[in-house]
Amino acid sequence: MTALRALDRFVGRREEMAFFARNLAKDPLSPTDPAVYLFHVRGVGGVGKSKLLRQWRETARQAGAATAAVDENDVHGILSTMIALAGQLSDGTRPLKAFDRAVEQYRREQDAAAEPVDLDGAADDGPTPASRAISRAVLGGASTVLPGGGLIATMVDPDVVAEGMDQMRERVRGRRTRGRGPELDAVSREFVTALDGLCEERPWVVLFLDTWEQTGRHLDAWLRTMLRDGFGPLPVNVMVVLAGRDDLDEHDWSGLMAQGRHVPLEAFTEQETRELLARRGVTEPATVDAVVRLSMGLPLLADLLALARPESAAAVDADGDAAEIAVERFVRWIADPLCREAVLTCALAPRLNEDVFAAAVPEEARGLWAWLCGQPFVSGSGEFKKYHAVVRAGMVRRERARSPQGWTAVHLRLADANAAWRAGLEVNLPAARRRQDARWRRHRLDEMYHRLCAHPAGCLTGALEEAVHAAEASPDALRQWFDAFTRAAEDTQDEALGAWAGRLREATAEAADPVVAALGALLTPLSPLDAAAQAHAHVVRGRRLEAVGQEDAALAEFDRAIALGPDDAAARFHRGRAHLRAGRPEAAVRDLDVAVRLDPADPRALSQRGEAHRRARRFDEAVADFTAALALDPSQVRALGSRGQVHQQAGRFDEAVADFTAALALDPGYVWALGCRGRSHRQAGRYEEAVADLTAALAARPDHAWALAERGKTHRLAGRLDEAAADLTAALALAPDYRWALVERGIVRLEAAHPAAAEADFTAALDLAPDDLWALVGRARAREAAGRAEGARQDLDRAAALDPDGAWRDGADRWPGERTV
Repeated sequence: MTALRALDRFVGRREEMAFFARNLAKDPLSPTDPAVYLFHVRGVGGVGKSKLLRQWRETARQAGAATAAVDENDVHGILSTMIALAGQLSDGTRPLKAFDRAVEQYRREQDAAAEPVDLDGAADDGPTPASRAISRAVLGGASTVLPGGGLIATMVDPDVVAEGMDQMRERVRGRRTRGRGPELDAVSREFVTALDGLCEERPWVVLFLDTWEQTGRHLDAWLRTMLRDGFGPLPVNVMVVLAGRDDLDEHDWSGLMAQGRHVPLEAFTEQETRELLARRGVTEPATVDAVVRLSMGLPLLADLLALARPESAAAVDADGDAAEIAVERFVRWIADPLCREAVLTCALAPRLNEDVFAAAVPEEARGLWAWLCGQPFVSGSGEFKKYHAVVRAGMVRRERARSPQGWTAVHLRLADANAAWRAGLEVNLPAARRRQDARWRRHRLDEMYHRLCAHPAGCLTGALEEAVHAAEASPDALRQWFDAFTRAAEDTQDEALGAWAGRLREATAEAADPVVAALGALLTPLSPLDAAAQAHAHVVRGRRLEAVGQEDAALAEFDRAIALGPDDAAARFHRGRAHLRAGRPEAAVRDLDVAVRLDPADPRALSQRGEAHRRARRFDEAVADFTAALALDPSQVRALGSRGQVHQQAGRFDEAVADFTAALALDPGYVWALGCRGRSHRQAGRYEEAVADLTAALAARPDHAWALAERGKTHRLAGRLDEAAADLTAALALAPDYRWALVERGIVRLEAAHPAAAEADFTAALDLAPDDLWALVGRARAREAAGRAEGARQDLDRAAALDPDGAWRDGADRWPGERTV
């Protein structure tokens, strides 16, 4: 149906149509009569909200506006909404490249944040932690003399300092992923920037958000933030139109609606209803009176009853629900059996396109797609069409009762079609990326919905297992799963499906993390999940908890998973990694041994075990594991970086440089490897090469305190004390409790003959960790240089008690634990 024909069929709402058209002609910056920028259309189901929005959208297009519209089929979260809106606004002719890049960057960050960074040596931006205890010691907790005495380099080694700092950084990142988060805010800012660009070319950009009672669950706070310029100044010629059944929250929206307009849609007046019927050819007075009474002024019901071509009032009047009667009369009117079957069959599909239509109807009815799209209860703004909720609900109830066998057959046919479409995508879609692909996920969920409708009891367990996979993929994927599951419960009226939908809704309603809450609800004694599926759910829940910094709770989930499935390779892998993050490398090795035995071809398990060996200073075993992992997957850049780190710790600096160089060839943006290569050059006495690498690392990441401190030490060893002091001071400005940098700056100040300043730095380090051997020896030497022999002797006695055989006692120029070339 063309837009002009649709407008021609539109009856009533003259005042609303006229006001909207006048508003489009106004100047949004007029000081006396500015345009309204926010509309809220409200009314009961069937009153014509969606139809009014379609007419307003056409009016906006004719006025030269760029428009986009979404409803519950498009909205499963903020990101999916922005993508759907941007896709319509670009219309394939004006790519929104910066926005598309922001979306891709966000997805990469979400993939990385979905679980803690593997301890394959390092996160992308820096070394990973040896343990929480070491991290606390390095960054300000109490240090401990390691068994065996001697060097305490492990506690003050820059390797470990960097690892501890980066663990804190990763935890902060994990916490930020909860809720909307700054990463999604960045995408929102690019979305507003894209709107700004469009607004320079068009008089208006109009966004239509339908079925707000459903879409607002995901978008309410985000939209209010955007309208209040929370993602950057919103252009004045952006107009937003909401439509839903419920009132907006007065407290949240009061300030915004002061500049907007509520548009309550009332039922048609009797005159408007009669006009609609006349347009549809219903003119017999008694029949018109009957339709007016039964439709109650709801345009949708009046339209359906008119299309039923009633011949008399008796054909209209009946006891019962008006919507049910209207649907029944409309179906009965369709004389062509193929048309009737097409209408009823397609009601069983929550969303329609021509492919779904062809799969649902008999082959001889496939030419009726355009006819179906022309029916007044069929609408859709994106790639899918949908039945009006009132009409679909009536037809679904009718078909479920009328022909249970036919109901099952149609749903199985549509389930099989979606399974085939999904399989077609899988040919060119790697298994690891499938659940991130919107089309694959849509087909999988539609398949699940239709199988649940066909056989609720038999498919319940599989559907709940699918919830675990959806939770593993993303919060948006879980929301989409829940929408499909809830729709199946409503359409089948199955008690078990309804009970599970209720439990999940109750569990997640007020939850800080709906993913964790939903998985918890699935793991109750009522769950039909078998042991393997429950173990998987515990692993997914543990990973989610670990990602937001709740390591102890995560470890408990992994313990439960292993209790259910001792030979679950994933559970062993994740518990091993959790032990490693907690600074228990021996426990990590035990779990990772099992993971490698169960899946010898898993390069990640080998890399993690290599990291555990490295933490335990079993360098040969670590190199063997990293080398085996690289043989399985040569692209593992972190395994290369980790093996380089092992070589570095073992004093094989040239081998370390070779591995870091190979890692940088694979990923030139691997800043940590660049810094570590600089450190290896420094340890080999190649100070200029070290400074060059560390300077390059800082150019990529100026806030990298560890790289600044490392370059400062390199300058000191090269005799450039001023440059050393500047770098170390800059590092401490970024991280004031960076104890190793305090000690290093104290050494620089001592060598520059500033004993008072040096003593201040060593004292500050000792305030953070009273047993820091470097700081004690340094302060002793500073006090000696200042002529304060008694104080120096006290510090040296304390140092001797901590490390009686230390090489630092052999000469005034040696520092505790300092490596020599």
